[in-house]
Amino acid sequence: MESKTAPKKPAEKAEGSQPVILELLAAHGGERHLIVLQDYPDPDAIASAFAHQLIAASFNVESDVIYAGRISHQQNVALVKLLGLDLIHYEGELPAPYDGAIFVDNQGTTCEVIVKALQTAAVPTLLVVDHHQPQERLQPAVSDVRPVGATSTLYAEYLQQGALALNRTEPSHVLVATALMHGILTDTGGLIQATAADFQAAAFLSPFVDNELLVEIMNQARSKHVMEIIRLALGNRVVAEGFSMAGVGYLRPSDRDAVPQAADFLLTEENVHTAIVYGIVSGENQAETLVGSLRTAKITLSPDEFIKEVFGKNGDGRYYGGGKALAGGFEVPVGFLSGGSAATYQDLKWQVFDGQVKQKLFHKIGVEPKAMNN
Repeated sequence: MESKTAPKKPAEKAEGSQPVILELLAAHGGERHLIVLQDYPDPDAIASAFAHQLIAASFNVESDVIYAGRISHQQNVALVKLLGLDLIHYEGELPAPYDGAIFVDNQGTTCEVIVKALQTAAVPTLLVVDHHQPQERLQPAVSDVRPVGATSTLYAEYLQQGALALNRTEPSHVLVATALMHGILTDTGGLIQATAADFQAAAFLSPFVDNELLVEIMNQARSKHVMEIIRLALGNRVVAEGFSMAGVGYLRPSDRDAVPQAADFLLTEENVHTAIVYGIVSGENQAETLVGSLRTAKITLSPDEFIKEVFGKNGDGRYYGGGKALAGGFEVPVGFLSGGSAATYQDLKWQVFDGQVKQKLFHKIGVEPKAMNN
């Protein structure tokens, strides 16, 4: 745990110590908080937000959950529906006055528009709970950032330490246990990449999980659009030195979640240890953005360092992306070249961005373009 003046480092917690959020919530009873998710929430973020709402409610803290992008992955849509979680989509202004902001499964770098809105409204950042590499975007009153497999693991730990006494007969408790288990499984590759803390969290949650519901969430079929983007990634991929790189062109905002799914698929190819898939999200009044996902099975490769070194920082000194163990992502605004619906212009623009990304990636891995293998 660290304060505003403490050095940036993962929180250190003694075995059996009080959960970091209990004292914070006890001191803010009767307030209204905003739980902020990354622009494109995943199961880990959704489950963690649901857990935080339940815990906060026991301290008479009202909370809303907000995000600014899209929820399109079939498992995420199913999870939100089954939890009955009322997510607020950011539409340019905060939905209500808030006494504080809570960031779960992110540290503000993947929800920039909401961070700026909170700063304008002078809403203090009370808490950050995350498992990604430490970032420098926020100055929270309390922080729990640790290198575990999932943020859901941290919330399961809070529950185990007494933040909320789970009861198998209470429907909301069964739902939160099931959601947190899903978050852990998805972020650790079915526990293949799990840490000891993740296994301990899964063991604690197991008696309260609705296994049939968990299977239903995880077995959602891929949509036709997702399958088409995976096909494009497979056809466009370039393989060099164990890296598989693929640009998939222009994407609708609703297809944004297909990018990491395509990266997951490319990673299954023989002799590939790292997959990178990227495309330009465009449409529905959204500013064009180059988005990408990295997946790796190479334990000596740090996605966070790799992405930051390849794509660098913006004019404000903030990195375009980052990651955690074995996975990462990046978003680069298209900027001045945004817009223009003419097919010829879009083709030229894609060629520029596709070429620039590949050039940066080839330079990073030390491969000359002429030496690559399709």
